[in-house]
Amino acid sequence: MNKKKSNLIAFAVLAPGLLLGRLLNAASHGVAQTSQAPYPSMAPLAQYLMPDRNDEIQLSKSAAPAAVSDHAEVLVLTAHGYESAVHGSNGFVCLVERAWMSPFDSPEFWNWKLRGPICFNPPSARSVLPLTYKRTDMVLAGLSKAQIIAGLKDAEDKKQLPAIEAGAMAFMMSRQQYLGDKFGQAIPHLMLYSAKSEGADWGEDLPNSPVMLNTQFEGSAEPLRGYIVPVSNWSDGTPAASGAHKH
Repeated sequence: MNKKKSNLIAFAVLAPGLLLGRLLNAASHGVAQTSQAPYPSMAPLAQYLMPDRNDEIQLSKSAAPAAVSDHAEVLVLTAHGYESAVHGSNGFVCLVERAWMSPFDSPEFWNWKLRGPICFNPPSARSVLPLTYKRTDMVLAGLSKAQIIAGLKDAEDKKQLPAIEAGAMAFMMSRQQYLGDKFGQAIPHLMLYSAKSEGADWGEDLPNSPVMLNTQFEGSAEPLRGYIVPVSNWSDGTPAASGAHKH
């Protein structure tokens, strides 16, 4: 296994979305992980919720450039699931993901502090966002991680999960994102999605390729693969930390 692939896998078990080798500079102020699992189970639900609805709206919108997010639907997480807080007109949907959208073997799967602002384009809003709803509904129903895994497998076996649409992508470009204790703010990036397949369909993880495989959904019953493309600026147009995109 080459160094680039090894680094990707190392990060992907900690937080959704980003390559370790390209985050070390951006994460220099992150909290060091202890030798013991810091989040062995779900914390009280209130710790995952944001008390100020307007703060969550603004954090959600920060995932994408204002030209996109100012016209997007915005969701907020409540004790009953995600609810629409702002109606949109362009088909994009912005929200803040919680840690349970991480890989299932992530030691931060139940990290109540993780906040991942993301803005789905119309194809991903129709075909990827329902997977966020599915996991979130099971979490709010009190299911364990093992029960969530089993529930997703059952849903896929019954063809209840949507097929991933062509052109599905999302923005994750918020300066305010917090993608785990070790990696913190990380770097701005785009997410690309496709149906599950074998091989490097997007040229991911090949030498000098900017596309990386996101292992968020690898090994899960969810019928998709995710890919990461780092970008140079945050959604407000300011540059990301220098050196973050170097091999």
